Amino acid sequence: MLDKERIREADANVRTYLKEGLLKNRKGNENIINTLKINSQESLKVADMLFKENISSLWVIVTSYYSMYYMANAVLLKVGYKVGDKISHKVTNEALIVYVRDRLEMKLLEDYETAKCEALELNNLTDEIIESFDFERRKRSTFQYDMTTVVKRTKAGTSRRRAIEFNFQLEKILEKL
Repeated sequence: MLDKERIREADANVRTYLKEGLLKNRKGNENIINTLKINSQESLKVADMLFKENISSLWVIVTSYYSMYYMANAVLLKVGYKVGDKISHKVTNEALIVYVRDRLEMKLLEDYETAKCEALELNNLTDEIIESFDFERRKRSTFQYDMTTVVKRTKAGTSRRRAIEFNFQLEKILEKL
Protein backbone atom coordinates (compact mmCIF):
# COMPACT_ATOMS: atom_id res chain seq x y z
CA MET A 1 0.00 0.00 0.00
CA LEU A 2 1.24 3.50 -0.77
CA ASP A 3 2.12 5.27 2.43
CA LYS A 4 1.96 9.03 2.98
CA GLU A 5 5.73 9.37 2.67
CA ARG A 6 5.73 7.65 -0.74
CA ILE A 7 2.93 9.93 -1.94
CA ARG A 8 4.84 13.03 -0.69
CA GLU A 9 7.98 11.76 -2.42
CA ALA A 10 6.11 11.30 -5.69
CA ASP A 11 4.63 14.79 -5.39
CA ALA A 12 8.09 16.34 -4.85
CA ASN A 13 9.54 14.35 -7.77
CA VAL A 14 6.71 15.42 -10.08
CA ARG A 15 7.32 19.08 -9.24
CA THR A 16 10.99 18.55 -10.14
CA TYR A 17 10.07 16.74 -13.36
CA LEU A 18 7.81 19.65 -14.36
CA LYS A 19 10.60 22.18 -13.72
CA GLU A 20 13.11 20.09 -15.66
CA GLY A 21 10.76 19.47 -18.59
CA LEU A 22 10.63 15.71 -18.04
CA LEU A 23 6.88 16.12 -17.60
CA LYS A 24 4.89 18.81 -19.39
CA ASN A 25 1.44 20.30 -18.96
CA ARG A 26 -0.06 19.29 -22.26
CA LYS A 27 -3.25 17.53 -23.23
CA GLY A 28 -2.72 14.99 -25.95
CA ASN A 29 -4.94 14.86 -28.94
CA GLU A 30 -7.36 11.97 -29.23
CA ASN A 31 -5.33 10.34 -32.03
CA ILE A 32 -2.29 10.00 -29.77
CA ILE A 33 -4.41 8.79 -26.85
CA ASN A 34 -6.11 6.21 -29.09
CA THR A 35 -2.73 5.07 -30.42
CA LEU A 36 -1.50 4.53 -26.87
CA LYS A 37 -4.67 2.57 -26.05
CA ILE A 38 -4.17 0.42 -29.16
CA ASN A 39 -0.51 -0.16 -28.20
CA SER A 40 -1.67 -1.17 -24.73
CA GLN A 41 -4.25 -3.62 -26.08
CA GLU A 42 -1.78 -5.06 -28.58
CA SER A 43 0.88 -5.54 -25.89
CA LEU A 44 -1.62 -7.35 -23.68
CA LYS A 45 -2.68 -9.59 -26.57
CA VAL A 46 0.96 -10.49 -27.17
CA ALA A 47 1.39 -11.23 -23.45
CA ASP A 48 -1.70 -13.48 -23.52
CA MET A 49 -0.47 -15.35 -26.57
CA LEU A 50 3.02 -15.81 -25.13
CA PHE A 51 1.57 -16.99 -21.82
CA LYS A 52 -0.97 -19.39 -23.31
CA GLU A 53 1.61 -20.90 -25.65
CA ASN A 54 4.21 -20.97 -22.86
CA ILE A 55 6.74 -19.35 -25.20
CA SER A 56 8.58 -16.91 -22.94
CA SER A 57 7.87 -15.90 -19.36
CA LEU A 58 10.31 -13.01 -19.73
CA TRP A 59 8.37 -11.52 -22.63
CA VAL A 60 5.02 -12.07 -20.88
CA ILE A 61 6.36 -9.82 -18.12
CA VAL A 62 7.82 -7.28 -20.55
CA THR A 63 4.72 -7.02 -22.75
CA SER A 64 2.37 -6.99 -19.74
CA TYR A 65 4.34 -4.12 -18.28
CA TYR A 66 4.33 -2.20 -21.56
CA SER A 67 0.57 -2.60 -21.86
CA MET A 68 0.34 -0.86 -18.47
CA TYR A 69 2.88 1.78 -19.48
CA TYR A 70 0.98 2.71 -22.65
CA MET A 71 -2.37 2.86 -20.83
CA ALA A 72 -0.88 4.96 -18.03
CA ASN A 73 0.48 7.44 -20.55
CA ALA A 74 -2.87 7.60 -22.36
CA VAL A 75 -4.59 8.54 -19.09
CA LEU A 76 -1.88 11.05 -18.20
CA LEU A 77 -2.27 12.72 -21.59
CA LYS A 78 -6.01 12.83 -21.15
CA VAL A 79 -5.65 14.60 -17.80
CA GLY A 80 -3.14 17.05 -19.27
CA TYR A 81 0.39 15.70 -18.81
CA LYS A 82 2.89 14.53 -21.41
CA VAL A 83 5.81 12.40 -20.24
CA GLY A 84 9.13 13.18 -21.93
CA ASP A 85 11.68 10.74 -23.29
CA LYS A 86 14.19 10.74 -20.42
CA ILE A 87 13.50 8.40 -17.49
CA SER A 88 9.98 8.13 -18.85
CA HIS A 89 9.10 4.99 -16.91
CA LYS A 90 9.99 6.56 -13.56
CA VAL A 91 8.23 9.82 -14.48
CA THR A 92 5.13 7.87 -15.54
CA ASN A 93 5.11 6.01 -12.23
CA GLU A 94 5.37 9.19 -10.15
CA ALA A 95 2.79 11.04 -12.27
CA LEU A 96 0.35 8.14 -11.83
CA ILE A 97 0.57 8.52 -8.08
CA VAL A 98 0.11 12.29 -8.19
CA TYR A 99 -2.43 12.77 -10.98
CA VAL A 100 -4.33 9.49 -11.38
CA ARG A 101 -4.51 7.92 -7.92
CA ASP A 102 -7.35 10.15 -6.68
CA ARG A 103 -9.29 9.80 -9.94
CA LEU A 104 -8.96 6.04 -9.75
CA GLU A 105 -10.13 6.05 -6.16
CA MET A 106 -13.22 8.10 -7.13
CA LYS A 107 -14.00 5.72 -10.00
CA LEU A 108 -13.63 2.71 -7.72
CA LEU A 109 -15.83 4.38 -5.13
CA GLU A 110 -18.54 4.84 -7.73
CA ASP A 111 -18.20 1.26 -8.99
CA TYR A 112 -18.08 -0.35 -5.60
CA GLU A 113 -20.77 1.78 -3.99
CA THR A 114 -23.37 -0.52 -5.45
CA ALA A 115 -21.56 -3.50 -3.94
CA LYS A 116 -21.27 -1.63 -0.60
CA CYS A 117 -17.57 -2.34 -0.13
CA GLU A 118 -15.91 -0.88 2.91
CA ALA A 119 -13.62 2.14 2.51
CA LEU A 120 -10.53 0.32 3.75
CA GLU A 121 -10.84 -2.35 1.09
CA LEU A 122 -11.29 0.39 -1.50
CA ASN A 123 -8.18 2.28 -0.46
CA ASN A 124 -6.20 -0.94 -0.57
CA LEU A 125 -7.46 -1.75 -4.08
CA THR A 126 -6.68 1.77 -5.32
CA ASP A 127 -3.14 1.60 -3.98
CA GLU A 128 -2.67 -1.96 -5.25
CA ILE A 129 -3.58 -0.90 -8.78
CA ILE A 130 -1.22 2.08 -8.73
CA GLU A 131 1.54 0.06 -7.04
CA SER A 132 1.17 -2.72 -9.58
CA PHE A 133 2.63 -0.40 -12.23
CA ASP A 134 5.75 0.19 -10.11
CA PHE A 135 6.06 -3.52 -9.25
CA GLU A 136 5.92 -4.44 -12.92
CA ARG A 137 8.32 -1.62 -13.91
CA ARG A 138 10.90 -2.93 -11.44
CA LYS A 139 10.23 -6.58 -12.29
CA ARG A 140 10.61 -5.93 -16.01
CA SER A 141 13.93 -4.21 -15.41
CA THR A 142 15.17 -6.95 -13.10
CA PHE A 143 14.13 -9.81 -15.34
CA GLN A 144 15.14 -8.07 -18.53
CA TYR A 145 18.58 -6.90 -17.43
CA ASP A 146 19.70 -8.45 -14.15
CA MET A 147 18.51 -12.06 -13.88
CA THR A 148 20.44 -14.95 -15.23
CA THR A 149 17.97 -17.67 -14.27
CA VAL A 150 14.77 -18.67 -16.05
CA VAL A 151 11.76 -16.59 -15.08
CA LYS A 152 9.06 -18.65 -13.41
CA ARG A 153 5.74 -18.96 -15.17
CA THR A 154 3.89 -17.91 -12.03
CA LYS A 155 5.64 -14.52 -12.09
CA ALA A 156 4.62 -14.10 -15.72
CA GLY A 157 1.03 -14.97 -14.84
CA THR A 158 1.04 -12.39 -12.05
CA SER A 159 2.32 -9.75 -14.45
CA ARG A 160 -0.37 -10.60 -16.96
CA ARG A 161 -3.14 -10.45 -14.34
CA ARG A 162 -1.87 -7.14 -12.99
CA ALA A 163 -1.79 -5.67 -16.47
CA ILE A 164 -5.35 -6.81 -17.19
CA GLU A 165 -6.69 -5.25 -13.97
CA PHE A 166 -4.61 -2.08 -14.33
CA ASN A 167 -5.73 -1.52 -17.91
CA PHE A 168 -9.36 -2.29 -17.07
CA GLN A 169 -9.42 0.30 -14.28
CA LEU A 170 -7.56 2.99 -16.24
CA GLU A 171 -9.76 2.43 -19.28
CA LYS A 172 -12.75 3.28 -17.09
CA ILE A 173 -11.06 6.53 -16.08
CA LEU A 174 -10.40 7.37 -19.72
CA GLU A 175 -14.07 6.84 -20.53
CA LYS A 176 -15.10 9.34 -17.84
CA LEU A 177 -12.65 12.07 -18.86
